[in-house]
Amino acid sequence: MHKVYHRIEQIAGNVITVSADGVSYRELAEVTSQQGVSLAQVIRLEGGRVSLQVFAGSRGIATDAKVRFLGHTMQTAFSDALLGRVFTGSGQPRDKGPGISENQIEIGGPSVNPAKRIIPRNMVRTGIPMIDVFNTLVESQKLPIFSVAGEPYNPLLARIALQAEVDIIILGGMGLKHDDYLFFRDYLEENGALSRSVLFIHTAADPTVECLMVPDISLAVAEQFALQKKRVLVLLTDMTNFADSMKEIAITMEQIPSNRGYPGDLYSQLAARYEKAVDFDTAGSITVLAVTTMPGDDVTHPVPDNTGYITEGQFYLRNGRIEPFGSLSRLKQLVNNRTRDDHRTIMNTMIQLYAGFKETLEKQSMGFRMSGWDRKLLKYGERFERELMELSVNIPLEKALDLGWHILADCFEPAETAMPSDLIKKYWPKDKGQKSEVRDQKTEDREASASNPR
Repeated sequence: MHKVYHRIEQIAGNVITVSADGVSYRELAEVTSQQGVSLAQVIRLEGGRVSLQVFAGSRGIATDAKVRFLGHTMQTAFSDALLGRVFTGSGQPRDKGPGISENQIEIGGPSVNPAKRIIPRNMVRTGIPMIDVFNTLVESQKLPIFSVAGEPYNPLLARIALQAEVDIIILGGMGLKHDDYLFFRDYLEENGALSRSVLFIHTAADPTVECLMVPDISLAVAEQFALQKKRVLVLLTDMTNFADSMKEIAITMEQIPSNRGYPGDLYSQLAARYEKAVDFDTAGSITVLAVTTMPGDDVTHPVPDNTGYITEGQFYLRNGRIEPFGSLSRLKQLVNNRTRDDHRTIMNTMIQLYAGFKETLEKQSMGFRMSGWDRKLLKYGERFERELMELSVNIPLEKALDLGWHILADCFEPAETAMPSDLIKKYWPKDKGQKSEVRDQKTEDREASASNPR
């Protein structure tokens, strides 16, 4: 029998404090008051004083309410019946479907033993050229999408959920507006992807503590699917809301604040979630792609700043596009040499030429005269942005690489790209009148004689 405590010593916001012993961190409790039974979770232990966050809020809870500890941490059900369903941050049905109670698993457990991990080796195809070609997403990778409010990061996640070549999609929404939640649900349902998806949604109107539970419950379910040899992609939005919920609770608990009011263990809390990304030796994999909004587009803000030390690169979403400069997938070299032999060359060459296009734009804006090479760069940059950078572009990797060759051939001569001659011979479009880069010695001798007559 679990002990029942009949006296609450303090109520501060949605946090209540009781004197109790034999209680563990993150243990669940039931708080019984005149309003009914509410679920709470231990968030602080200080001597014999136990602080609990009440999920539904402390309104209506008096100091004589009964607190009964349940002896276990937060759990959620796991089965294939989760697929196609929408739940709250605490795992309760949000779609008015039946509750699922069998096969309870604990959430928020430790990360996978490194001995059970393998080096990432497989690409996650998304159909988005700026990811597949230039910043390849790799199985078991953990990547943030750095953005600002107003950018289409949720539509981008929805497209990735729809098009990613994985077995299971788990979407964790934190602090979402109701319209964003409906967008995700309707978009996946209308396009036939909801049947392989599980949605855990916390809206801005839901209790704060449920926001903290969304990553844990999403990753716990993902781990179980991965153990069934499934390739799982976890999409989280928005980790800044997660950090803000931590900050709100820390302030309520009167903890000493760190940078900009965030708790001192912000790095550890973020790392504990991101490090759940894994490629199992004898099972499936978990890949994590998480939106992190940057207040004021400030990458030195504590949340993106700490995130950058944990993750394996980042995508920058600006002006409705994934920026080629700053965006980075540190694991792409593990897979883009296994896709097609021209992948790395196309990636490097097109980005270098796009950098030249940006410099030409600056020259043009300052009124400099445009040379023939500048006009080629302007033509190339416009096509690159329109045909490859736009998020509306949806083509497989191989077609994107072929398109890259066609754009280059329309704008430049083969020698101007500085690409290896063997790749030019193999991939340069035949209808572009390819000119050989390699000229025989006799031709060079004739030209030299003509230019230096005796």
